[in-house]
Amino acid sequence: MPSFDQTKAECRVFTFKDGLLSKIAHDLEINVSRFSVQAEPNSVRAEFDTTSLVVIHPMKDGKPNPDGLSDSDKSKVQSQIIDEVLHAKEHPKATFVSRSVERRPDGGYSISGDLTLHGTTRAIQAATKLEAGRQVASIELHQPDYGITPFKAMMARSRSKPTSSCG
Repeated sequence: MPSFDQTKAECRVFTFKDGLLSKIAHDLEINVSRFSVQAEPNSVRAEFDTTSLVVIHPMKDGKPNPDGLSDSDKSKVQSQIIDEVLHAKEHPKATFVSRSVERRPDGGYSISGDLTLHGTTRAIQAATKLEAGRQVASIELHQPDYGITPFKAMMARSRSKPTSSCG
């Protein structure tokens, strides 16, 4: 069974803000620094350590903005996400277990399964695409569907769009 972890693949979470004062808030790119994915032709199982999130940088107009936050601010935001948004002490793992995996003619896969995040399990669907020899999946999540209150800083809200790639 092919297995992937942070030494062979990457998992990134992108958050997007909205709300009244979202113009002064930050979209973020976050690395999940500990995870494992087991992939077989007909099944996928993945586990993500919610305590291992690392804020890489804010995003501006869809592009990295490395000077948008100081290291101290990135660390503070990272702690808030782990402690106050994800409650990682109570929910240290997020897991995905597929129900079906179908190969598509373009080399990607259609995958449906169950994601457990923040103690709540929901059915999700994802499509991967083959990019430079790697399977890349992008999944948009609505935090309240998982019992997560989106982080609010000065009345801005965030929504996350985790993106992972394995190769």
